[in-house]
Amino acid sequence: MEPNDTIPAAPEASAAVPAHRPRPRGRTTLIIAAAALLGIVGGVAVGYGVQAEREPTPLAALSQPGLGYPAKPLSADRAPAPLPAAQDRRVRTDGDLRKLLVDRPKGAKKTLIDELGLGDGWEPIDQYAEMKFENPHHMFEAMAERGLRRVASTSWDQGKYRNTEVHLLQFRSGDLLGAAEHIDGQLMYMPRDESGAGNTGDAIKGSREGRYFLYPVDRKPGYLPFYRARALAVRGDIALDISISDTSPISKKDIRTLAERQLERL
Repeated sequence: MEPNDTIPAAPEASAAVPAHRPRPRGRTTLIIAAAALLGIVGGVAVGYGVQAEREPTPLAALSQPGLGYPAKPLSADRAPAPLPAAQDRRVRTDGDLRKLLVDRPKGAKKTLIDELGLGDGWEPIDQYAEMKFENPHHMFEAMAERGLRRVASTSWDQGKYRNTEVHLLQFRSGDLLGAAEHIDGQLMYMPRDESGAGNTGDAIKGSREGRYFLYPVDRKPGYLPFYRARALAVRGDIALDISISDTSPISKKDIRTLAERQLERL
């Protein structure tokens, strides 16, 4: 390059082009959501307007011919006979509950349970709670909440020291299933050593959940040994509670057969 030659001037920088600003995130989603909401609101409004303009549709008659079953009454020779009272459990259990108590064995001496000494077979509910439970006030309230109606009881003595008590607790029929709940609660604590028999017991024939238990012998210095057995079961709205106590061992057969005999009467 010659000295006199001039260096061409550098081209002027072009004007700065503004950079593209990205659309804020979420704006498209908001636009779509708003449009969808407007569409729903508009559709509801249009539908409500159309429905409001229509004539009201009359409701179907509450009583319509031909809906009964059977369409025609059965003739007298084909109609089923009423269930005999002997087979209708409700007839038996809603009657005199005392008549369903198991008969005491021959030679056994009847003893009184009710504190009034009437010996009529009815036992006050508070007395049953007082005799059977360590916390009678709590149990009285619990049984009352479950709808306990009445308690029928019988008791007898055999030999020198054996005593047997049979209690039938009838609960009100309804959604509570009070008899089943009461027996479930008793069965729950029976396996405990401190408050029950300390074992799971054995099943009672003819009862889905019924069980009978033998307690460990209770020995104290200066006293005769104390043996106990208990049976618990439920049949419909009636809970069964049987206890045997003696100073001699109680066989499983004694408590089991007594519980089975009582269940047969319910």
